[in-house]
Amino acid sequence: MKIKLICLAFFAVTISSVSAQNSSVFIKAGYNMANISVTESGNIDEARMLSSFHVGLQGDIPVIKNILSIQPGLLFTGKGAKFQQGSTSDASYYRESTNPMYLEVPVNVVVKAPLGDGAKFFAGAGPYVAMGIAGRNKVEGKLFGVAFDSNEKINFSNDDPTTSGEEGAGYGILRRFDYGLNGTIGFEGEKAMFSVNYGLGLAKIQSGTNSNADDKNKHRVLSFTVGFRL
Repeated sequence: MKIKLICLAFFAVTISSVSAQNSSVFIKAGYNMANISVTESGNIDEARMLSSFHVGLQGDIPVIKNILSIQPGLLFTGKGAKFQQGSTSDASYYRESTNPMYLEVPVNVVVKAPLGDGAKFFAGAGPYVAMGIAGRNKVEGKLFGVAFDSNEKINFSNDDPTTSGEEGAGYGILRRFDYGLNGTIGFEGEKAMFSVNYGLGLAKIQSGTNSNADDKNKHRVLSFTVGFRL
């Protein structure tokens, strides 16, 4: 798709820039604690937290050596949430999980503080854009003792980002594109890094909805990352 090619082209240019400036690239992976906001003010229900993961590459382009960097990236990352009513021992219960997978391009501005022996503390923030490319909806439960279950592929809208409307929108179809803000904090050494990150989604996940109406039904992702310098 057009946006996938744009993402890949963007990262190719980023890698070229990193190489040209004698900067660095990290390969990174980690654990996601994903959720979806349930109130108009953007709050989450912690019981709905879904475990997922992320993996990808991150560039580090120094603006002021050892002090300020721009960090673009390309990630394959999982989002979503889960819901359960009742327990498996009940005659009737219901359990559902939604785990969409995205190709995400974050760009953070990061401030660093040297700690000695090549180690640095860092903190930063910036925007991200993401495209839904895979994922599953899983449902299981019992109704008066009769079990049922399903495991279906998530359907995304066929949106073209170059147009003003959202093509392919419909009930139960997720919005193809997500966007929002990142925050990151962590430690970096000569060969490795560790960070804690938070993604604040600004787009409602249900296709055809108005993302500016309120902050309900938007992605929230707390993640923990380990990276190694290539």
